[in-house]
Amino acid sequence: MAGILFGKFMEQITTQTGIFFDKESKRFEKINTSVYENAALGSEYVARQIAELIRDKAARNEYAVLGLATGSSPIGVYQNLVRMHQEEGLSFRNVITFNLDEYYPMAPEAQQSYVRFMHTHLFDHIDIDSNNIHIPDGTLAPEEIKAFCLAYEAQIEEAGGIDLQLLGIGRTGHIGFNEPGSSLQSKTRLVRLDRLTRLDAASDFFGVEDVPYRAITMGVGTIMAARKIILLAWGEAKADIIRQTVEGPIQESVPATFLQEHSNCEFVLDEAAAAELTRIKTPWLVMEPEWNAKLIKKAVIWLSEKVNKVILQLTDEDYNEHGMGELVAAHGPAEEINLRVFNQLQHTITGWPGGKPNTDDSTRPERARPFPKTALIFSPHPDDDVISMGGTLIRLVDQGHQVHVAYQTSGNIAVFDHEVLRYINFTRQTLEQLGGDMEQDQQLQKMQKQILNKRPGEADPPAIRQLKTFIRQGEARSACRVCQVPQANIHFMNLPFYETGGIKKNPLGEADIEQTMALIKEIKPHQIFAAGDLSDPHGTHRICLSAIFEVLKRLKKTEKWLADTYVWLYRGAWQEWSIADIEMAVPIGPKDMLRKRMAIFKHQSQKDVAMFPGTDKREFWERAEDRNHATAQAYDALGLAQYEAIEAFVRWHL
Repeated sequence: MAGILFGKFMEQITTQTGIFFDKESKRFEKINTSVYENAALGSEYVARQIAELIRDKAARNEYAVLGLATGSSPIGVYQNLVRMHQEEGLSFRNVITFNLDEYYPMAPEAQQSYVRFMHTHLFDHIDIDSNNIHIPDGTLAPEEIKAFCLAYEAQIEEAGGIDLQLLGIGRTGHIGFNEPGSSLQSKTRLVRLDRLTRLDAASDFFGVEDVPYRAITMGVGTIMAARKIILLAWGEAKADIIRQTVEGPIQESVPATFLQEHSNCEFVLDEAAAAELTRIKTPWLVMEPEWNAKLIKKAVIWLSEKVNKVILQLTDEDYNEHGMGELVAAHGPAEEINLRVFNQLQHTITGWPGGKPNTDDSTRPERARPFPKTALIFSPHPDDDVISMGGTLIRLVDQGHQVHVAYQTSGNIAVFDHEVLRYINFTRQTLEQLGGDMEQDQQLQKMQKQILNKRPGEADPPAIRQLKTFIRQGEARSACRVCQVPQANIHFMNLPFYETGGIKKNPLGEADIEQTMALIKEIKPHQIFAAGDLSDPHGTHRICLSAIFEVLKRLKKTEKWLADTYVWLYRGAWQEWSIADIEMAVPIGPKDMLRKRMAIFKHQSQKDVAMFPGTDKREFWERAEDRNHATAQAYDALGLAQYEAIEAFVRWHL
């Protein structure tokens, strides 16, 4: 349900909804691609294909041989297969599986093990014969690996070859663990992992230093021998590598491009992963689209950037020379189109994110009334509020609105152990100074030993997680003081889906939804701000947003006041809205940018080096400021007023 709601949100911000993609529109694409509204729909489509293969093989008394992948991309497929087994009688007794890869070294019971992953998400819930499951062995002695790899290839051949191979794709373009430089003829072998691949895996291992340097993987040649290949890609973080793979040349530096040579390969994408494909990003270059206001706005901004002119300087010739002559013919001349788009952009800019009282609000993104408003800011982690919209938060408070901040998760897994040790030492010294009881000191000593004896990648026990939660809550309170948010308006939700003790989260549950619903009903906000940043490394933002969408869908039926609530989505440390999508742009001056920085600095456990920084080595305050400056510069380059910085929002309509 929440997945469908998220898809509806993506539909609201995409400019191509309803465009029919014919063969001509796909002429830049060298691989068959299917684009679905969201990952849930794409996963169901793939699961249906697998189920059809299994049933067809069973009817002929044959085995279906599946090549399986791990990671976040295929989880939805496995969930659908499990459901089909439980509800539709799909049997896996005639299925043989071969997994793509495994880290080396890796114990099968380890939290990051692909053996554990496959049993958790699929094998433990279906009727497959355990003898038919094959996964590379991460416990082998070095001298045993070559023989194992040869035997793995022989087992695939003995099974009759792989009927259907599932793949994900890494940001380096790797398939399996075939990193850049892998050859088309490569077979199952031990490989060294690319730096980017290890960085992407760092969150699973509680730090890049704990990620193995090597893995055992099927080769490109092994994958290419499959009779059918389906590659899954979800989310904006995959958009660029998908474009390179689907539309670029075949090259060893992007191993996935070898799939262009496969005769039966399909890429199944959600709209976000497909966003950089020519037919999605610039459809006017491959066909005559149905022009609407949003698509015209996107096209004109693209043209302005392409020819390096401000919007009001674009000419009929600029449009004609860049494949947009039909737009001028139908909606021109250029001067009129330019002015309409310029005014659209100008109307997104406001220094009053809560609405300016006693003014004409007909062209403003927010209403003038009521004033003051009650604003509820949802923050997935205890610092996303100030990182992503700290300047706007400060502006709302300064302008007299009643601001509440709700921290949806504890964020405890992002606290380094050394930070906890610092607090434990401080507390023990304080107890000693004040003559505290020995029992409390002994408990602190016990927790200290637990941390010092913890193995790399091991989940924290509950007591340590609680301490880390307290650290992050204290930092959030300090940041709110900088922004002058009343302490009574701070809400620590600690949603249950997050509290697993590990990187992998539970699915969104009814308890998460009920808790979110209770808070919204209690506050009855005129404005809701929520994180629409969907490229965070471990998916917490996506789950938190799904919870809010599901709650709003339910409340819409019973809470009449909700019809007057505006929902604004911000983005965080990993990305920004495109200028074409922005519906409210809040200029932030130098003074408030400094206050925002000070609020971010209060999150000391995330300062200097964050637990999960991704590939960007900048601190979060640097990322935020650079992004805000870049948004202001982008508006300036289009001919709008020049501002120090801008925070951007997209409205989600109920």
